[in-house]
Amino acid sequence: MLILDGKIAAAAVKATLLEQTQALKAAGKRTPHLAAILVGSNGASETYVASKVKNCEETGFGSSLYRLDADVEEAVLLAKIAELNQDPNCDGILVQLPLPKHIKESKVIEAIHPAKDVDGFHPVNVGRLVQGLNTFIPATPYGIILMLEHFNIETKGKNAVVIGRSNIVGRPMSILLSSNIAQGNCTVTICHSHTKNLKEVCLGADIIVAALGVPNFLTGDMIKPGVVIIDVGITRVDDPTAKKGFRIKGDVNYEEACAKASAITPVPGGVGLMTIAGLLKNTMKAYQGL
Repeated sequence: MLILDGKIAAAAVKATLLEQTQALKAAGKRTPHLAAILVGSNGASETYVASKVKNCEETGFGSSLYRLDADVEEAVLLAKIAELNQDPNCDGILVQLPLPKHIKESKVIEAIHPAKDVDGFHPVNVGRLVQGLNTFIPATPYGIILMLEHFNIETKGKNAVVIGRSNIVGRPMSILLSSNIAQGNCTVTICHSHTKNLKEVCLGADIIVAALGVPNFLTGDMIKPGVVIIDVGITRVDDPTAKKGFRIKGDVNYEEACAKASAITPVPGGVGLMTIAGLLKNTMKAYQGL
């Protein structure tokens, strides 16, 4: 069985980007710059943003982190986005989600200029993705495609099942897997809370992308031998025996799945690292003018 190691695949992506930034520096040019906005002090968000800033440094990108209080007015956040939209030295804008309840996420997403929307959430970029046009792909699905590409996972003609229909992962992932691209051309089924006979649907899958946020949801009796499993889940589960008091669990029962899968992503150490790789690739695309 092949472990789809995010460390290995992400390192390859970052190595290529570092070569590009070194070439830019040697030519006397500035390098790509990512601006991140963090509202409040959510622990998980703090960790994610810190990791993104660190990875920018490792690839030679510039980065800025703007911290706003949890009770910040929506208008203040929108004003900061407008300022960054106009900044010629800022290539990509990332607003870390989730946001406090008094701020409308859709309004914030739409405020980011589509040319700087490195998260790939703006309706313009989503529309371009649906039409198969060059665009910013949401970072997690993009990272998964990069991982499949790195490990030469064959997808053409395969039956793929995507569990979860979020705008961040499930929907764009289904579009990519069904697209006429190297790591696409699948016949895709999207499953969700109203799907009947989910077990039977999964048993017919050659590729399963689990992205619903329920630890250990996909069990060994739901998959067939030889399946490729992409586990997007990342949930903190309390565990007093763990050093930090919790463990990170995926949506897949890893031990049971390993007994049958031909390839599988670990959690942690899998898709999460590729999400950042996808974000960095998008930032370079923004710098280059898409």
